[in-house]
Amino acid sequence: MAAGRSTAGRNGTGPPLGKLIIATGLAFTDTKLDPAFTGDQTQLGRHILYESGNNPKTLLLAARLPVIVLTLLFGLVTFLFARDLTTPTGGLTALALYTFSPDLIAHGALATLDVPVAGFVLTATWLLWRARANPGRYVPLAGLALGAAVATKMSALAAVPVLLILAALATQHRKGPKRTLRAAAAVATVALLAIAVVWAAYLTVDPRLHWTTPPDLRPQQGLRALADALPLPRPYLDGLRVQFALEDRTWSTFLLGTYHPGPVWYYLPTALLIKLPLGALALGTAGAATMLTIRGLRPAAPYVLLPAVVLLATAMTSTRDLGVRYAIFVPMFLAVAAGTLVLIRSRWTHLAVAALVVFAAISSLRTFPYYLTYSNEAFGGPSRTHLSLHDSNVDWGQDLARLADRYPGEKIWLVYKGSGVPSAYGITATDPRDVPPAQVHGLLAVSDSAIAKADERLTTLISTSTPIDDVGHSITIYRRP
Repeated sequence: MAAGRSTAGRNGTGPPLGKLIIATGLAFTDTKLDPAFTGDQTQLGRHILYESGNNPKTLLLAARLPVIVLTLLFGLVTFLFARDLTTPTGGLTALALYTFSPDLIAHGALATLDVPVAGFVLTATWLLWRARANPGRYVPLAGLALGAAVATKMSALAAVPVLLILAALATQHRKGPKRTLRAAAAVATVALLAIAVVWAAYLTVDPRLHWTTPPDLRPQQGLRALADALPLPRPYLDGLRVQFALEDRTWSTFLLGTYHPGPVWYYLPTALLIKLPLGALALGTAGAATMLTIRGLRPAAPYVLLPAVVLLATAMTSTRDLGVRYAIFVPMFLAVAAGTLVLIRSRWTHLAVAALVVFAAISSLRTFPYYLTYSNEAFGGPSRTHLSLHDSNVDWGQDLARLADRYPGEKIWLVYKGSGVPSAYGITATDPRDVPPAQVHGLLAVSDSAIAKADERLTTLISTSTPIDDVGHSITIYRRP
């Protein structure tokens, strides 16, 4: 346990709250961990899963359960947000789109931070909307939710200015001579409580903040240097510097069948067009337009649309085009926006909304159980997603167990994108790039992301093999004579 606390407290790549939430699932397992282990978080994960005598399937399930619970709770927030804006029918419309979102199903069942941080931002925004009627109750709760987002993942910092504006806005519809004072008090309350949550998360894992800034972290210049002025724990600020360093690296991009040696600014909007169900995309877009055009909904438009727009614009500046999980908040906020369509007094509109919800649900159900590889019908469905996107949109190393079940006991030449250990799943695998091509015969399994970025040797192996199968729509199987 001490080793686990030390690793969590000294992990400078990101804040600890989301990891603490995930770790609660492991508290109910008999996890074996060598107290003398040293290494980074990737090495620690491999050590616990595959080198310590633990059952990897049991541990993975235990780690995922807290995120699954959070995902379900954020679905309730989506329902309540849309219901507060409209009617229970609007809430159910939003909940249906949330429930059948393939990306939320996929990433909401993984021990990652993308859905938790997006859900905390959504929750904070909903609470600020409720604060219009009762600021004394909901403004502090919004501050706590915003703090949870910032203490889960650093990308939530982009939402802080937006939510502080919304906190001030939540007090302005009530007339009186103290409107400015109320706005200032709301902003201060949200900001101070958010900061307190971040500090509490760090103090939980290391009460004395035993942290030493890594010597290789270079000082930041320009606007980035302002980050050091944030009233947050030093490991958080150093983590920001780590993230800035990662952004300065060159990351390749695969989009619409083309490999790019660097980032593509329109990557996320395009990936969302591919990955969102067509019915949800149509309803969300129509709902956003409805909020901007119907007078009674215009006061709610900043609460539903502004956080999503700012977060998406910020994510688009990233050099890491690795998946729509960086914009997982979009289907959440679009679902809420779609719920407002029920306020249009037209029978045909209501029928169209119902039909598109059913269309989105059918599209989602048809992809079961391959939700991570989902793409909508316009782009060919899950079996063809790898032709347009890669990385966490398609291929995140999730199909080792399926590969083992499909070809039990067979020797496999494997080029695998992921951190899993094939032998832990009973796979006898050898990397074909480690031997001359003439020695590679039989089954050749290649992760689709590796195919898109294949070097000359792998390209030669693939071009002289015959594709015979695919596993989970993320690993292509070849037969090599």
